[in-house]
Amino acid sequence: MRLLLLFCGLLFLTACKKTGSSTGTVGNAAVADSLINVSYGTDAHQKMDIYLPANRSVTSTKVLFLIHGGGWNEGDKADFTASVAGMQTSLPDYAFININYRLVVNNQNLFPTQENDVKAAVDFIFTKRNEYLISDKWAFLGASAGGHLALLQAYKYASPVKPKAVISFFGPTDLTSLYNSNNPLIALLLLGVTGTMPSLNPTLYQQSSPINFVTAQSPPTILLQGGADPLVPVSQPAELTAKLNSLGVANQYVFYPTEGHGWTGLNLLDSYTKIIAFLQLHVN
Repeated sequence: MRLLLLFCGLLFLTACKKTGSSTGTVGNAAVADSLINVSYGTDAHQKMDIYLPANRSVTSTKVLFLIHGGGWNEGDKADFTASVAGMQTSLPDYAFININYRLVVNNQNLFPTQENDVKAAVDFIFTKRNEYLISDKWAFLGASAGGHLALLQAYKYASPVKPKAVISFFGPTDLTSLYNSNNPLIALLLLGVTGTMPSLNPTLYQQSSPINFVTAQSPPTILLQGGADPLVPVSQPAELTAKLNSLGVANQYVFYPTEGHGWTGLNLLDSYTKIIAFLQLHVN
């Protein structure tokens, strides 16, 4: 499930932003700043990049967490780096938190390590919100495995901050049904990253599936899915959409019939146009 979206195309064509190492102010106004490879844990992979806008405050500055994909066993926050400058232009009142997490390698860091790392990163940012001058108006965006992690964080944890919105590009929503789909390679992937199968450890699969944590209080959700996705079947977002609708949770399902596991061009432009409108509506 390696992240296939080329986020630096079309919508977010803009110059790269200079990075820094600490927050700062000029007079009484906070200046824009970038904090790269900030540790939120002791492992080398437990790092994040933090992009803070100018003139930010604890009452007005919204936060968007970015979570990369890669099948839980590869990928890097660098997958999102090229798009951050454009996001800053499109969403100038946002801070962006681009997260790395430990990957499953050689049967180490099996799930739910990745879920736990995202939660640890979120908790870390909560402790720093006054220092960074950011508000508690938070949203999550992820692609593929990162979409799954974004949904899981948004639905499963109302603490330390209940998010205002969550965005998933073709993220799995139910690991049990995904394992039991007609794709043996996906079953093999899930076996590799969990160390087990649903028949042997149904609790792990249940606890790792975002759809099982949806309630009437879940945050507004936008799901983006390709109809020709060979890895995540359309039944995954469709079933989640049905559950969100049944509970009255605000949601939007964006379906591109001919797209696969990632897309570029006009459909990517359309995706981000819809995402920006969704955030503007719900994160306030």
